[in-house]
Amino acid sequence: MPLVTSKEMFKKAYEGKYAIGAFNVNNMEIIQGIVDAAKEEQAPLILQVSAGARKYAKHIYLMKLVEAAVEDSGLPICLHLDHGEDFEICKACIDGGFTSVMIDGSKLPFEENIALTKKVVDYAHERGVTVEGELGRLAGVEDAVKVSEREATYTDPDQAVEFVERTGVDSLAIAIGTSHGAYKFKGEPTLDFERLEKISKMLPGFPLVLHGASSVLPEFVAKCNQYGGKIQGAQGVPEEMLLKAGQMGVCKINIDTDLRLAMTASIREHLALHPGDFDPRQYLKPAREAIKNMVKHKIRNVLNCSGRL
Repeated sequence: MPLVTSKEMFKKAYEGKYAIGAFNVNNMEIIQGIVDAAKEEQAPLILQVSAGARKYAKHIYLMKLVEAAVEDSGLPICLHLDHGEDFEICKACIDGGFTSVMIDGSKLPFEENIALTKKVVDYAHERGVTVEGELGRLAGVEDAVKVSEREATYTDPDQAVEFVERTGVDSLAIAIGTSHGAYKFKGEPTLDFERLEKISKMLPGFPLVLHGASSVLPEFVAKCNQYGGKIQGAQGVPEEMLLKAGQMGVCKINIDTDLRLAMTASIREHLALHPGDFDPRQYLKPAREAIKNMVKHKIRNVLNCSGRL
C-alpha cells in the first residue's frame, strides 16, 4: 500500500466526530512505536516530520523508514511536513515523496500569508499533495518555532473563512489557546471553544487542526524528574478538552512533546537502574514500548479513532 494523503482521512474524521493523531518522528524507534500502536488499534495515522527532524535524520532516511512502516504494517499512512517555513522546503518535501505539507505563514501579515500559502497549494495540488495552512500564532517553542506570549494571537473566524477561500488549503491550523512545548498554561488550562465553534460553523465540513496539543502526561514528567530531570511546573492540555475539540471539527491533533517525554522518561529510568548497560538496544527497546503504549492511550482516549480504518 502506498502512502496516502489526508483528504479521505479528514472527511471520515469530520463525519465521525473524531480526530487523527499527527505524531512527530525523528528516528526508527519512534516510528516503530507509533506505527505498532496504530496497527494494534486499527487507527488512521499521520506521521509528521519537522524541518529540524528532517535535518537531523536526513530526508532519505526518514522516507525509507516510513516506507518500511507502510510495508510492514499495511496501514494507510500519511507523511506530512510539519511547520514548513517557506516554499522551498515544501517543494523539496513534495518532490521527495511527502503526501502532505504544512506551510506556516502565520508570522507574516495576512495578505503575505495568503500569497505564500496559495503558491504552495498550487504547486502541491498539481502533484496530488494536500496542504495545511496556519492562521493565528501559538506561543511556545518547538524546534525552530519560537513565539512569545506577547506575540501569540488567536485565530479570527472571519479571516479564517477568507483565508480558506482564497488559498484553497485542505486544512487549517488554528490558535485557540494551545501552545508548543511542555509549558502551556500558567493558570487554569482553558481552550476557547466558543471561537472553535464559530470557526467550525463558518467553515462547515472543513477540517481544522490543533498544534501544541500534547497533554504532558504527569507520569512521564514525574519519571523524568525522578531520574535527574528538571521539568518542573509543566502543564499540558487536559485530554478531555482535546476529545471535545475532536467532536467540533478538529480533525488533526499534533502530538510531539508527549512522545519526547515518554521516550526520555524510559531511557532515564533504564540507565539509572542499569548503569552498566552500554548497548543502545537495551534502553531503546523499552523506550519504543513506552511510545507505543502512550500512543495507544492517545488513540483510544483522546483522539477516539481506534477501529476507524
